[in-house]
Amino acid sequence: MKTKTRVAIQGIKASFHEEAAYKFFGNDIATIECNSFKETCDKLENDDADFVVMAIENSIAGSLLPNYTLIRDYGFSVVGEVYIPIRLHLMALPGVKFEDLKTVTSHPIAIRQCIDFFYDFPNINIVEGNDTAACAKKIQENQLKDTAAVANTLAAELYGLNILERSVESNKKNFTRFLILKKDRTENNGKINKASICFQVGHKAGSLAKVLNIFAEQEVILTKIQSMPVLGKRDQYYFYVDLEWPTTEKYDKAIRQALKYTTNFNILGEYIKNDKV
Repeated sequence: MKTKTRVAIQGIKASFHEEAAYKFFGNDIATIECNSFKETCDKLENDDADFVVMAIENSIAGSLLPNYTLIRDYGFSVVGEVYIPIRLHLMALPGVKFEDLKTVTSHPIAIRQCIDFFYDFPNINIVEGNDTAACAKKIQENQLKDTAAVANTLAAELYGLNILERSVESNKKNFTRFLILKKDRTENNGKINKASICFQVGHKAGSLAKVLNIFAEQEVILTKIQSMPVLGKRDQYYFYVDLEWPTTEKYDKAIRQALKYTTNFNILGEYIKNDKV
C-alpha cells in the first residue's frame, strides 16, 4: 500500500491551509493538524511530516512576517507555491434559518473581511474564534441552533453545515499565497522559473540599489521584496525577495554578481511559478 504524503498545516481540517494542501498535492494526502506555524515546522524538522503548507501573504492583510523568520531559522527549502481565493460563506446547522441567528463566529481576520455584510445586521452578536474551520466544527459538535460560522466550502461539507449566504466577504478579489516547504532541498524535475531568496546589505547609501540594479540588468523580475529587522541589531535588515527570470542563464549570472554585494545570502528555494487563483 502506498504511503500517503504527510502535510503539516496550521489549523484543523477544512481550514484554508488544508484547502491549499489539496490544491497543490491533490486529495490523497494525510494532513497533520497543528496549533501554530512553529508546530508545523517542528513536525517537519522531526520527520513527522513530509511537507509544510504555510501561508505567507494575503492580498488584504499583507505579509505574515514571522513566517519568513521561521523558514530562514529552520533552514527549510521552498519547493512550491499555491494561491487560494478567499471565499467566505455563512453556514449553520441544517434547518436553521437566517432569522434564527443570534451569534456569528469566525477568525478575527475573516470577520473583518465580512464587515460590510454584518453592518446591515446589528442585532447579530459577533464572536471571534481562533480558526474559521474550528468555529464550524464547534457548531456541529455542540448542535448550536442559533449560531452561524463564517468559513469556506470545505468546512461546510466536512462538518455537515448548510450555507445560508455565499461569498459574504467584502472584497471579491482577496487571495492568500501559501508556500510549500520541504526539509531538504531536492532537484525539481520541472522547469524552475521562480525563486525566493534572502540577504543583507551594508548600511550605506546605495547598497540595496546596487543589488537591485544587478537583477534589472539581467532582466530578472522582482515580484516581491520584504524587509525584516535583524533581531538585536540596529539599522540591519534581512531582505526577502521573490524572483522570476526569462532564462536560467540570466538568473544564475544575477545571483553570482549579487553575492559580491550582500552578506548572509540564502536561496530559500527554487520552484515552478504557480500563481493561478
